[in-house]
Amino acid sequence: MLSTCAVDSKIRRIMASVSAGMLLAFTAGMPSYAETAPASTLSMPDFTSVVAKTEGSVVNIRTTEAVPVRTPMGGPGGDDPYNMFRWFFGPDFMPPGMKPPRKNPNPAPNPKEKERTVPRGVGSGFFISSDGYILTNNHVVEDSNGIFVTLTNGKEYKAKVIGTDPRTDIALIKIDIKGVTPLPIGDSDKLKKGQWVLAIGSPFGLDSTVTAGIVSAINRDTGDYLPFIQTDVAVNPGNSGGPLIDLAGQVVGINSQIISQSGGFMGISLAIPIDEVMRVVHQLKAHGKVTRGRIGVQIGEVSDDVAKAIGLDKAKGAMVSNVAAGAPADEAGVQPGDVILKFNGKDIAHWTDLPRLVGVTKPGTRVPMEVWRKGKTVTLSVKVGEMSDQKAEKPSSESPAPTAKPLDSLGLKVTDVPQSVRAKKKIKGGVLVSEVSDPAAVAGIKEGDIILTVNNSDVSGPDQFAKLVAKLSTSHAAALLVLRGDQTQWVTVTPEK
Repeated sequence: MLSTCAVDSKIRRIMASVSAGMLLAFTAGMPSYAETAPASTLSMPDFTSVVAKTEGSVVNIRTTEAVPVRTPMGGPGGDDPYNMFRWFFGPDFMPPGMKPPRKNPNPAPNPKEKERTVPRGVGSGFFISSDGYILTNNHVVEDSNGIFVTLTNGKEYKAKVIGTDPRTDIALIKIDIKGVTPLPIGDSDKLKKGQWVLAIGSPFGLDSTVTAGIVSAINRDTGDYLPFIQTDVAVNPGNSGGPLIDLAGQVVGINSQIISQSGGFMGISLAIPIDEVMRVVHQLKAHGKVTRGRIGVQIGEVSDDVAKAIGLDKAKGAMVSNVAAGAPADEAGVQPGDVILKFNGKDIAHWTDLPRLVGVTKPGTRVPMEVWRKGKTVTLSVKVGEMSDQKAEKPSSESPAPTAKPLDSLGLKVTDVPQSVRAKKKIKGGVLVSEVSDPAAVAGIKEGDIILTVNNSDVSGPDQFAKLVAKLSTSHAAALLVLRGDQTQWVTVTPEK
């Protein structure tokens, strides 16, 4: 006969065996987490080794500027009892009954007018060579009268500007030092969404601050010509000019901008791709300035409606709105209304791609350019010129010619274009809009516009324009090439029954 303790022990053994069997049966058909889960989800990346290799190559940059010193009473000549009144009422204020003194045409400098140097701002930068060349943003150093670089060891050096490029917001500066460790330059073209990146800089003057995040988007178009890298790395004022670093410890961008309503980090920061930066740096180092290519066109976006109306398979390319007289594009035969699809063998997926491709092409180089014109592809050869400031010609103020056709299915009355306007605009045909109503008014056409093309047919005059309009289908939009001032654009209008 078994004792109570022995019975209890036997029962516990039976229950343990049953429990183990049930657990084994339950888990037999389930996969092991360690076998199926990606290794990257098991732990966060360790940034310490990357920071240790790169942090010493990042510098703090502070700048100063000169401001006038105000004497007592609000300006030079503080001993003048009426100076306070001039501060409020302007420099020409004179007390009643007092005549203003005669002005000396060659006044001597006032010894009391002085300037003092004050702090202007802080930013970041990083070494790109062992002999002291530093990259930063142009907005960090512009309009300053002193640039001071502080290393991580606390030593401070005065820097000189080698060259700046406001268009890309890049500045190359240098300090007198040897043997520093430069940051290795990476390849921003190989970046992918979701990739880990680090920012090192001096947010709010707090030097050697490290933040981490991922690449949120690539080739982010913000209205500028640069294709920014968008990240969620915490970047604040003072981070400008600092490096964006991948996990290999290579620079893939320069932190440049934040999108914020508060002035501080809100989850979106933008960096200039290092590939774009280095193209600028080579020229700044060699010449102190950047020379860019130019073909002399004004361009705009191709909308889905316009692409469909002119026969493109999708919205792509850069629509030419104006061609500068005598410019390389003009000599190559580019016409307003053309859509540039390729430049030097590279596709123009978005209209902002064209300025970048033209800009990096060496002036004097002849390259092929593919354009879409009247339903087919035309290949032109253009000799790239050098970029310079061009002033646009003022729009013609000449009044329209008399006699207009009645409103058509587009809601337009048109007349002949005066010959003097044709000669000035260098156009052969077209019609001048003298009155506009719906649907053309809703589409944006205005009185004084010149219509050059309907779909893929050139307009020669009012009678021929009327025939083209009469043949238009009311089931889909027609594309009109419209010249307004010096700008040409495609406008889509659906005729009314």
